[in-house]
Amino acid sequence: MSEVERLVASIVQFLGDQLRSDALSIDAKESLEVAVQCLESAYNISSSDVHLLVSKSLQEIFREGTKDEPPSRSSPPSEEARQEAENYKTEGNNLMKLEKYDEALKCYTKAVQLDPKNAVYFCNRAAAYSKLDNHSFALEDCQRAIEIDPNYSKAYGRMGLAFASLNEHFRARDCYKRAVDLDPENESYRNNLRIAEEKVAEIERQGGFGGGFDFGSILSNPDVMNMATQFMRDPNIQNIGSELAAQMQASNPELVEQLRRQMGNLPNRGNPDSSNNSGGSA
Repeated sequence: MSEVERLVASIVQFLGDQLRSDALSIDAKESLEVAVQCLESAYNISSSDVHLLVSKSLQEIFREGTKDEPPSRSSPPSEEARQEAENYKTEGNNLMKLEKYDEALKCYTKAVQLDPKNAVYFCNRAAAYSKLDNHSFALEDCQRAIEIDPNYSKAYGRMGLAFASLNEHFRARDCYKRAVDLDPENESYRNNLRIAEEKVAEIERQGGFGGGFDFGSILSNPDVMNMATQFMRDPNIQNIGSELAAQMQASNPELVEQLRRQMGNLPNRGNPDSSNNSGGSA
């Protein structure tokens, strides 16, 4: 005799009690009868197997097992819980003004726990996370806020701030664009969008390298560029790189031209006869 068989027997007993009640419709009872037959067939038991039954009904066991558990927050919060959440939010806002971000974060978390369907609480907590440089957590809370309210401009604005702080300027730009679309009169969103667009333009001018990568300083380093020049003079490398060079020329001719100019202006350290020359143009 296994615990699973005893559990299934208790379920069958519970369904049998439901079949004898007047709370269900005829169609519902027919569905339960099919369920009972399926369970008995699947586990090879019968309602006549009284040795499998336990002293308490399944409903009594469930009631005792869950009596100390709080009600699920998936249901709408009570008016009292809503008011308590608002109080925590207000307290959190006051703490943010005092730059007590850790304490504000705790208040917003309590508000979220009391009313997890309120987008404002998640968005405010995202602001606290950003102040504490926890930008990944800020992004998660902004996303939660947007899931609750897809037209919440402030959530997009704060998500843009988090992305910008992580040097993900393309994503920051997209978020600020959405914030401006939803609230076109907001000067802060417009300014942040302008800054993000400038960052994106700068990255694109550098050949698509972001995250603070200074491509220009690499090109101006004679040692690095001389090594690259000698490397590229290898016939084997030239054959391998011809197709790649063609692709680079097609996609970013300005970058290719800059590379050529930089290489042409470097001294040829690999040739002893030109060691005293400054080098000629390409």
